[in-house]
Amino acid sequence: MPSHPTSPASTAADPSAARQPGRVAAFFDLDRTLIDANSGLLYARWERKAGRIHRRQLAKSLVWGALYHFDLIDLDKAYSEALSHYVGVPEAALRERTHDWFHADVAHRLRPGGQAALDKHRQAGHPCVLLTNSSCYAAEAAAAHWGLDGWLANHFSTDGEGRLDGRFEPPLCYGAGKVARAEAWAAAHDVDLDASWFYTDALSDLPMLERVAHPIVVHPDPRLRRAARARGWPVETW
Repeated sequence: MPSHPTSPASTAADPSAARQPGRVAAFFDLDRTLIDANSGLLYARWERKAGRIHRRQLAKSLVWGALYHFDLIDLDKAYSEALSHYVGVPEAALRERTHDWFHADVAHRLRPGGQAALDKHRQAGHPCVLLTNSSCYAAEAAAAHWGLDGWLANHFSTDGEGRLDGRFEPPLCYGAGKVARAEAWAAAHDVDLDASWFYTDALSDLPMLERVAHPIVVHPDPRLRRAARARGWPVETW
């Protein structure tokens, strides 16, 4: 019998014509996951030591850090208040300042388990991506120093002269915002989140943990440990 061309409808129905899965990637939270501390608190202490923030502002940062760890903070409000202190600061100066801080206070804090996880995924050919609620300047420094393949973090807007104007790009890279940013990055880099990994210590990262195929909980607090146990997720101590 003569062959007939395949119609678009029959092609869509053919399982062999379905979209092939993309690459597998490994996404990593920063604070208390790859490193052993909250980088935001480290930065606040750095700024206080340099005399750029007051003691009261440092104390507020410590409170925010504790609330963030337990997912009990209005992060949009906290970020807006923190950024108000940097209105008018040239972005280039803040980037340089943040890179200096990173190399002084953070670069040496990569946990041995974090290094091992990065090595494992590199050997498997998986892109390694930092997915953090930190600033874009901190994420940029971390990715460059540890040789990561990409980073996703919070971006801040500037005025016509390249100075911070106190606003951030929504949504924050936090909770569902991490999922949105990871999905956009995955689509642009042919990565399949349904087959990928995510490492974190944070209860606020439940949406991203539930989004990937391989959620790995690292040094969790009791609430996240219970959630991981209920879902059968691996819990690691680095």
